[in-house]
Amino acid sequence: MIQVSRADTSTLGRWWWTVDRWTLAALLTLIGFGYVMMLAASPAVAERIGAASRNMFFMRQIAYLALAASVMVLVSMLTVKQVRLLAWLGLGGAIVMVAATLVVGAEIKGARRWISLPGIGSLQPSEFLKPCFAVVAAWLISEGKLNKRYGATALAVLLFVIIALLLQRQPDIGMLLVVTAVFFAQFFVAGLNMVIVAVAGACGVAGAVGAYFLFPHVQSRVARFLDPNADNYQAEVALEAFGNGGLLGRGPGEGRIKNVLPDAHADFVFAVAGEEFGLVVCLVILALFAFVVVRGLVRLLGETDLFVVLACAGLLTQFGLQSFINMASTLHLIPTKGMTLPFVSYGGSSVIAIALGMGMLLALTRRRLSRAEDDR
Repeated sequence: MIQVSRADTSTLGRWWWTVDRWTLAALLTLIGFGYVMMLAASPAVAERIGAASRNMFFMRQIAYLALAASVMVLVSMLTVKQVRLLAWLGLGGAIVMVAATLVVGAEIKGARRWISLPGIGSLQPSEFLKPCFAVVAAWLISEGKLNKRYGATALAVLLFVIIALLLQRQPDIGMLLVVTAVFFAQFFVAGLNMVIVAVAGACGVAGAVGAYFLFPHVQSRVARFLDPNADNYQAEVALEAFGNGGLLGRGPGEGRIKNVLPDAHADFVFAVAGEEFGLVVCLVILALFAFVVVRGLVRLLGETDLFVVLACAGLLTQFGLQSFINMASTLHLIPTKGMTLPFVSYGGSSVIAIALGMGMLLALTRRRLSRAEDDR
């Protein structure tokens, strides 16, 4: 067993004794669940779509999750200044690529969200907008509030408007919802005037109503959710899976719903977990997501750096909200939304982007004995 001495002043030694090892362990456990769920759900999906190999999705996800774990650990070793620089570079590249999807992106189900890159394959750039914008917006808001830098807050709002317009054009309303929630959560934490909060909330409601009338797919999902007699095939099949699983599940590989459930390895992987592993394992997965969010918030209680507080609050809001949306839609508590369950669902862009965000969170919540350690 490898042991790291407290006297070790190497990069690895300093990282090991300053990083939040409990949060790291919870995130690595979720990655472990990702491996298990791909092995359980993806072969049936591959056979159903006529893939060359029934293990195609599983083998790909092995590579994605290994890369995600590496990215998360490497990013967690960065200083505060390096995290901020990485976020700026990532945001700039993501905005350019999201704009490119509107021109050269492949249209899938009426939306242009993917772009093909030589040697990489398909990439969903908007996934990388979320963590990078959360960190950049946190820095701009903190600079505008503490240092009174002219235009810092206005620049944050301008970046948000640009991102919102790009996501609306794709369209990707679910992603826009998450980005908006994170942005206003950061403003709220920073002490935004309650009148402005009320106006922003009204604008959010107006935007949701507008999305309902402007986008047919949004209207269709909401209408099917509200109408008990409507055709809710995916939600009904998912709920049937939970019923079949009961308390302890039918056993690994014994599930039947994955043979007929669309996106059983991706958006509805939680239903497969419910059928094969039961309520107990589903509650463990839910507890892991809740632990990461609560643990992160607790780590912020003694933090005095407003930038770190806002950045971590944004990253935790994003992580928790995405997890909630996936599990709630699978349980038919909200209208269905194509959003992955972090680290558990299939998807290269999603797991790498989430790993990037969680790596930033781990880096920003590391114990720092002095301001000089931030390398600011």
